[in-house]
Amino acid sequence: MGGSIGNHKSAKRVNSINAVQQKTLKSSINCAGIALHSGNKVSMVLGPGEPDSGIVFKRTDIAGGGAYIPATWERVVDTNMCTTLGNDDGVTIGTVEHLMAALAGCRIDNATIEVNGPEIPIMDGSSWPFMFLLECAGIVEQDAPRRVIRIKKPVKVMDGGSVASLIPGNGFSLAFEIEFDSPVISRQSISIGLGNGAFKKELARARTFGLLHEVEQLQASGMALGGSLDNAVVISGGRVLNEDGLRYNDEFVRHKALDAVGDLYLAGAPIIGHFSGTYSGHAANHRLLQKLFADKDSCRHDLFPADEAEADDMEVAWAGDLVSSIGATA
Repeated sequence: MGGSIGNHKSAKRVNSINAVQQKTLKSSINCAGIALHSGNKVSMVLGPGEPDSGIVFKRTDIAGGGAYIPATWERVVDTNMCTTLGNDDGVTIGTVEHLMAALAGCRIDNATIEVNGPEIPIMDGSSWPFMFLLECAGIVEQDAPRRVIRIKKPVKVMDGGSVASLIPGNGFSLAFEIEFDSPVISRQSISIGLGNGAFKKELARARTFGLLHEVEQLQASGMALGGSLDNAVVISGGRVLNEDGLRYNDEFVRHKALDAVGDLYLAGAPIIGHFSGTYSGHAANHRLLQKLFADKDSCRHDLFPADEAEADDMEVAWAGDLVSSIGATA
């Protein structure tokens, strides 16, 4: 996707290793919802993309040719509260992480996302509605090989107590740890392999969350104006205010893992390796990709052999101690 993958391989090379093919949507599908931060209603159309075009956002409320924004790490312009992308003309699109995570979970390589405003609709605060829409539109293979980014050596970024890391490995797996000064959240951790549809089963329904006093402060400052119990888990003192409670006992750390999946898909292709995040967020995820691509020896752009994809599909969970592994190799 985008400019991160490099030159295309020859057809002869593709056939010789029986590579997995790229995927896109079979047809377009539309939806509408509330933008989390502006509170405005937003309409969006998810549509097919040409082979090797990657994920591209188009602002339909912007006239002329400056409305296109490639979904790549080079285009990240802000990581405060969400991940925001921008193009050379100053046009931006924010809160892309939940949709990007759904695209990664559905293994969609190419798509055009048309939006009539500067923010993706928040829907229910998770990736679940986006996955539902993508599956309803249908997913088809394309006549082009899928490319991956294979981690070759450990990469780590730190900021205070926040750590985000990538190490080599088979398939893509993820470990995350959070700690909040709230008896409802407290300290939570998760380690999971994302083969065999695990993203949809284990992470996709986890919603964004916040403490009530923090939400009120954000709204008083003009942010999170569209936030409500319909699209976020809100905590007050020792209880969850949402009438239906939590979707997972550890929904909070699962949502942070979901965010990481979406942010890392801005690499421009699926990552083959293991990610770990400790008290990290959008900013650390972005710095990690910057550091990864700043060192040409830290990763390799590659085709995705079909036999390796089949092995990845059999990996339901990754049981290693990822944090310890990174500490030993850093």
